[in-house]
Amino acid sequence: MTKKNPSLDHKDFEQKVEKLLIFLQIPYNNLSLYIQSFVHKSVLNEKSTSFTSSNERLEFFWDAVLELAITEMLFFNFPNKEEWELTDIRSALVRWKNLANISKALNFNEYIVLSRWEILAWGNENPYIMANTLEAFLWAIYVDLGYIISKQFVLDHIYKTLDEILDLSLHIDPKSQLQEIVQSKYTFTPNYEVLEETWMDHDKNYKIWVYLFDKIIWEGSGSSKKKAQKNAAENALLKTDEWMNII
Repeated sequence: MTKKNPSLDHKDFEQKVEKLLIFLQIPYNNLSLYIQSFVHKSVLNEKSTSFTSSNERLEFFWDAVLELAITEMLFFNFPNKEEWELTDIRSALVRWKNLANISKALNFNEYIVLSRWEILAWGNENPYIMANTLEAFLWAIYVDLGYIISKQFVLDHIYKTLDEILDLSLHIDPKSQLQEIVQSKYTFTPNYEVLEETWMDHDKNYKIWVYLFDKIIWEGSGSSKKKAQKNAAENALLKTDEWMNII
């Protein structure tokens, strides 16, 4: 399958993003903010592009607003839960993996503008890039339309994943959860080993194995060792039937 950039033509891309906003029923004022939210920093080095700014710094701005909206919803919807419980649930809601899944469900991967190199590396399917793009898009809503409308977007597309998170216990720290499962059956605890460290466009990525005894039970990746370990534990938890049968 040929890998294509959504568009390096600014005018065509404007029309594409405009159609997306209409579909999502976002009453935008400043279209350029939403366009910027889809531009990955790698594309700025392309000679053929007319884009002059990326979404690199936008996610930082949005993090605080996203956490505020989620905190407000959880605080009033769960008056009997302790602070640490609400913190764990909030962390699961704003975790990059959850945001990446939401971004994919919204088909944002079809809008991300990347360099040729990132396209060849399937950058528009990279969960970190997809999660960052969603956060940048939320920044655009906040700056363009204010807190109330951006909060409604969070409610419609992020907070609605809460039921699944609670049903699957995704709000529980995956490393702790995996350790409890393993220790309930064995006397050992899981170990984590760095398999690979790579750099992509100035972003470091770790690939880590989680193993029990001498057997690898699953692997994970992340922008830090801690995130990669957590991802490996999450992946192992999804496949417990597979690796428990071979230990």
